[in-house]
Amino acid sequence: MEICPLIKNILLLDSEGKHVAVKYYSDDWPTNSAKLAFEKSVFTKTSKTNARTEAEITMIDNYIIVYKCTEDLYFYVTGGDDENELILASVLQGFFDAVALLLRDNVSKIAALESLDLIFCCIDEIVDRGIILETEASVIAGKVASNGLESASSLTEQTITQALATAREHLARSLLK
Repeated sequence: MEICPLIKNILLLDSEGKHVAVKYYSDDWPTNSAKLAFEKSVFTKTSKTNARTEAEITMIDNYIIVYKCTEDLYFYVTGGDDENELILASVLQGFFDAVALLLRDNVSKIAALESLDLIFCCIDEIVDRGIILETEASVIAGKVASNGLESASSLTEQTITQALATAREHLARSLLK
């Protein structure tokens, strides 16, 4: 058992089981088809349950999956079979509540697709390479909102040359990770 709990993936699927926002942190699913098969399996097993008020927990293929849904969105957090369900549930709740804050309680597929950048930033604030960074929804939403405002205002104040230099710098940093 690891000292630090690890997240295998975070999934946000629509009411048909299709991707809205998905991030994998494990090589347990090496191909895209393996990932899609896992997602289909998870969605098929959980779509008939009513996990609207409280998070539900299930076990699929030796993975613990904690999930919650709205009318047309399904939120999932997956961990290994030896992970603590309460920690996974707190990650899920932080993700769900942060998205609700960022979308101003309009947690729907349309609103999520319109704010997909915020949702991916939210996922990045919660987990990095499978390691849990933050689970407090207000902190997550605050960081995402402030990062979005800073980059939007700074880009409007830059010349095109400065903006391209900034973009190159961000790309270089992301490639070095």
